[in-house]
Amino acid sequence: MISSASPRPAQLGPLLVRCRLAHGWSQQRAAAELCAASGVPTLSRHEISRWERQRRVPGGFWLGWLAVVLDVPLVALAEAAAATRRAGSTRATGPGRAALAGARASGRTGPGRTGGTTRGGGARTRATR
Repeated sequence: MISSASPRPAQLGPLLVRCRLAHGWSQQRAAAELCAASGVPTLSRHEISRWERQRRVPGGFWLGWLAVVLDVPLVALAEAAAATRRAGSTRATGPGRAALAGARASGRTGPGRTGGTTRGGGARTRATR
């Protein structure tokens, strides 16, 4: 177990890397351990990477399982996650949900496209009854 009295990184990514490496695990192994413990078979190595690079911050569900699997106090992970969120370290990889919803509502289906054209630039045809 990693001591909660040790100085903690201000943010979650470095803490996750340190804990994973302390177990001698690859990201793939960490994902497999989390899947086995949580019963959720869909967590991938890619999500572990996103958490470690702080592209995303895991929510409470995954923080709880990370605490169990990595043998780290949940409070340490929760504090590091909160610090990461406060610091704004998560970088958006694209438009947020609100922006996407607005684009869909306005008929835009992608950059520079409107709902009335296809990729090839041709007009869509309506089926007649």
